[in-house]
Amino acid sequence: MQLQPPSHNAELEEAKVGIFNSLVDSIDLTELSKLAPDTMRAEISDIIGEIIGVKNLVLSANEQQGMIDDICNDILGLGPLEPLLARDDIADIMVNGAGQVYIETGGKNVLTDIKFRDNAQLMNICQRIVSAVGRRVDESSPICDARLADGSRVNVIAPPLSIDGPALTIRKFKQDKLTLDKLCDFGAFSEKAKVVLEVASACRLNILISGGTGSGKTTLLNALSRQISTDERVITIEDAAELQLQQPHVVRLETRPANLEGKGEVNQTDLVKNCLRMRPDRIILGEIRGSEALDMLQAMNTGHDGSMGTIHANNPREAITRLENMIAMGGFELPLKNMRTQIASAVNLVVQASRLRDGSRKVMQITEIVGMEGDVITMQDIFTFEYEGDDENGKIIGSHKPTGLRPTFVEKASYYGRGDELMAALD
Repeated sequence: MQLQPPSHNAELEEAKVGIFNSLVDSIDLTELSKLAPDTMRAEISDIIGEIIGVKNLVLSANEQQGMIDDICNDILGLGPLEPLLARDDIADIMVNGAGQVYIETGGKNVLTDIKFRDNAQLMNICQRIVSAVGRRVDESSPICDARLADGSRVNVIAPPLSIDGPALTIRKFKQDKLTLDKLCDFGAFSEKAKVVLEVASACRLNILISGGTGSGKTTLLNALSRQISTDERVITIEDAAELQLQQPHVVRLETRPANLEGKGEVNQTDLVKNCLRMRPDRIILGEIRGSEALDMLQAMNTGHDGSMGTIHANNPREAITRLENMIAMGGFELPLKNMRTQIASAVNLVVQASRLRDGSRKVMQITEIVGMEGDVITMQDIFTFEYEGDDENGKIIGSHKPTGLRPTFVEKASYYGRGDELMAALD
C-alpha cells in the first residue's frame, strides 16, 4: 500500500474540518438524533457528499468514504476511537491527551497511531459519554466515572487536573461473555478449582473477589454470578453500572454524584441500605470502597447469603484488613474484636485474582475464612497457584493445586446436593 505524503494527509485533515463545520451549520442535530442510527448515518453521508461536491474537492472513492466514516463517528460515536471499540481483542483504551492513544491487548500496553484533531475534540467526546448517563465533566467538575452503552467502564479526568489535555480511560467489555468454563480454558484456574468456585457460588456462600487494578475481578464476578439460580432476585450496586448478569430477575442500582449546588448525592451506602427494603435474595456490590462495607457485612449476616463483591487488595489477608480500614474510616467506632467477628461471620470465601508479568490473569488463591481465634481472623487456603517457570515465549508456567485442607462449607454443599462434587475436586 502506497503511503500518502504528510502534506496530502494535512490537506485531507483540513478539508475534513471544513466539511465538519459546514455540516454542523447546515443540519439540526437535535432533530437528527430522533432518527434511527442507520437512518441518521445515511442522512449525514448524503449531506457530506453534497458538501464535497459544492466545495469542488477532488477525493478518491476511498478518501471520500473514509472522510464520511470519520465525520459520522465524530457526530454519532466516539470519533477516532470507534474502530478500537469494534475490536474484541482490546481490554483497555487509554487516551493521554489528543496526540497519544494506547491500548492494552494480550496483556501489554501498545501505542496506536490514532490521534484526535485537538483537545477540544477529545473533550467533546468525553462530555458526550458522561452526559449520556446523566453526569458531567468540566473545569468545575473535572473527574467523572461513567459507562458506555455496552457497560464498558469509563473514567475521565480533565484539565486543569490533567495537565496535557483530557485523559480518557475505557475498560472494554468483551461482547462474548466469559464463563467459568472459558476462564478455565484460558488458564485462569484449573478444572478442579473451577468446580470449587461453581459450588461456592451455587451454594450461596458470601464471596469476596480481591485483586489489583486490571486483574479481572469484575470478569470473574460476572462469571460466578452465572451459578445463581434463575428464581432468585438479585440486586446490583455500583458507582457506574458495568456488571453483566444473565439472570432474568436483576435490579441494577447506580450511585449519583452531587449536582452543581453540592446536593442530591446518592452513594453506595445509601443504596445498600435501600436495597435491604427491596426483598433481595442476593446483593452484589460492584466494588467495596468505603463506608458501605459495614452495611454490606450486616446484610450478609442477616439472611442475604450468596452475596458478592470485589475489593482492591494484593492478597486475601490484606483484603480483610482493607475491610477493617473501610469500616473505621466510615466513622464506626466498633471494638476491633467485634469488627473482626462481623467480618469472619459474614465472608465465607476470598478469591484472589492477579495479572501476572506476562499479561495473563489468574486466580492465585481460593481462601476460606474459618472463624476467629482470640482477636485474629483465621483463614485457610483451599487452592493456590504454584509458579513453575517460564516457557520459551516468556509465558508463565504453573499449576493450581489443592492444599488438601477440608473446607468448612462441605456440609453446606451437601445440603445443596453438591458435597460429593466438591470433595472430588479437592482430591
